[in-house]
Amino acid sequence: MRLNQVTVTMVDLDAGWDFYSQLGLIPIVDSRPKYVRFACPDGDSTFSLHQGPETGCGTTVYFECEELDAVCSALVEAGVQFSSMPEDQPWLWREAELFDPSGNRVILYHAGQNRLQPPWRLKPEIKR
Repeated sequence: MRLNQVTVTMVDLDAGWDFYSQLGLIPIVDSRPKYVRFACPDGDSTFSLHQGPETGCGTTVYFECEELDAVCSALVEAGVQFSSMPEDQPWLWREAELFDPSGNRVILYHAGQNRLQPPWRLKPEIKR
C-alpha cells in the first residue's frame, strides 16, 4: 500500500491555494471554489484541499524537506509565519511548525532514515 494523497478541508480555498503554492506545492487541479489538488515537488504524492464548513480543524500535515533549515529560511524571507522554527525533537526528527489559513497544523520536517527506521522500530514477528 502506498499513500496517494491527503485532503484537508478548508473554508477559503483561495487562501489555501496561495498558502500551499507558497510552500512549494505544484497546483495540478483547480476546481475552485470546491476543490484543488497539488503535486508534491519531491516523490509522487499529492495533496488536496476541499471546501467545507468552518469547524474545528484537527488535521496535521507533514511535508519532509531534505534541506529543512534552508527551506524555512526562504519561506520566512517570503513572508510565511512559523509558530516554531526548526528544532531537533526527541523522536529524532527536526521539525518546524506553522498553520495554514484554516488553522490546520503543518509540520515541515527532516527525519532521514529515522522516518521509517527509528532505533525503537518494532522487529517483524517471525511467522511459524
